[in-house]
Amino acid sequence: MRNLLVHLDSSATTRGRLALAAKVARRHDARLVGLFAQSGKAHRVGLVASWPSEEYLAAARESEAMFAEICAGLKAFEWVDLHRGGESEILEQIVDFARHFDMIVCGQPQPDHPPAPADLIERIVVDAGRPVLAVPYAGEFAEIGHRPLFAWSDSREAARALADAIGLVAPGADAFVVSVEKPGDDTRRAYNRKSLDLAVAHLAAHDIAARADQSIVSDIGLMDALLNEAVDHSADLLVIGAFGGQGYPRFSRGSGSRFMLKHMTLPVLFSH
Repeated sequence: MRNLLVHLDSSATTRGRLALAAKVARRHDARLVGLFAQSGKAHRVGLVASWPSEEYLAAARESEAMFAEICAGLKAFEWVDLHRGGESEILEQIVDFARHFDMIVCGQPQPDHPPAPADLIERIVVDAGRPVLAVPYAGEFAEIGHRPLFAWSDSREAARALADAIGLVAPGADAFVVSVEKPGDDTRRAYNRKSLDLAVAHLAAHDIAARADQSIVSDIGLMDALLNEAVDHSADLLVIGAFGGQGYPRFSRGSGSRFMLKHMTLPVLFSH
């Protein structure tokens, strides 16, 4: 975690997201880059269109000033304007840009008129190959990594997420690794327990002491169960493997991840 990227726009939640990203950067003595990107229309006078609009320029100036204020004292920081207003251009260029960082900090998609494309996080996670720390639009989150909850499922995505999140865990953290399963046969459950114990052993090799638990649920969805586990653990960070499984990438595959993006109540690290 030495080179971090945070997405900036003109939404009211940007300051909190940036403040959290700056705290993570300070903890790791890391470089932090703020990328200003939001949808916008060109200014039109008759049939003539000009870009950027005055509205976009004013929002960019405010973003740059806020970034300089919050990042003062960091080892290295830089504000960058993507300078694009169309959603397809924004998504394509952010994905390309994001590949050059250890982690990207984004805001949870807002339900009504989001300033950035609604599928921004999914595109970065799946197409850029980098983990995304998503910060909820409701609530305040001053710190992360002191009580992390790792969701384990013995999958490629879960393994990638666990490895990506190790750098976010604070020294002396109270960590928890949980597998959420539907009722099944005892042989499979015993196998899953061994896998869970191996995940705990891997964290221990990185000086992270973690407890483990298998949660069997039958009356609620797996993502709801994970959110319940996060509440029970008073977690300040949830780590999940994202957009895995079978099916078409934009349809059946990743439905649980999209549910989490919509209903998350704490910062979530999504990794693919």
